[in-house]
Amino acid sequence: MRLLPMLTLLALAAAPCYGAKIALIIDDLGYRHTDNTALELPSAVTLSVLPLAPHSEQLAQAGLASGHEIMLHLPMQALNGKALGPLGLTETMNKAQVQAAVFAAIASIPCARGVNNHMGSLLTQLDEPMRWVMESLKQKQLYFVDSRTTQQTKAGEQAEQVGVPVLRRQLFLDNDISDAALERQFKQMMAKALAQGQLVAIAHPYPETIRFLKVNLIRLAAAGIELVRVSNLLPIALTDDLEANLTARQE
Repeated sequence: MRLLPMLTLLALAAAPCYGAKIALIIDDLGYRHTDNTALELPSAVTLSVLPLAPHSEQLAQAGLASGHEIMLHLPMQALNGKALGPLGLTETMNKAQVQAAVFAAIASIPCARGVNNHMGSLLTQLDEPMRWVMESLKQKQLYFVDSRTTQQTKAGEQAEQVGVPVLRRQLFLDNDISDAALERQFKQMMAKALAQGQLVAIAHPYPETIRFLKVNLIRLAAAGIELVRVSNLLPIALTDDLEANLTARQE
């Protein structure tokens, strides 16, 4: 009769004890066939896919089949005037145009559970377009991650006002892809996660980044950090609603 309590204690002792959570997003996916290397990362890594790019549909489906959470990487106008690609949102678009583009982008990646902005250093500073975007996401019951490509972003604020579940990027891992810089950012990512309890980081499918992550992500568990999907950082009730909505959209 004493065996079961002892087994329970042993199981608890063997279970990982995490002090923090990190959600890591790989975005900018869909234009290069080499983006498929992101599928070699652990399934807890979230993949954010551009709409209507040459490899987007195939990569999203392969990622979903491998257990990754899929997001839509929605192009938004940048201050530098860089080309947006299909279904990009600009300041000259009216509400109907913005919402039509958002709905078309969502339809192109029907397995997406959430959205983050691709570029957007201009558009995310504008209240009205951001409200239109968030009203569209609310209708489709998707969450939003503000990539924070500008400190003046209004995207997260508008998401909160509309009632869209929102998280904010707290660290870019690979603005510099040298080994030393990746190591420096990785250490900072772990330190900030442990200090804050959770953290959202964004990286990109550069060969250097993928190589680094394949070797180093194992360090998170050793540091007491759990690698989780983005939706795992949302309240449980919201996660259940998102799951039900995703199933409905795919049926």
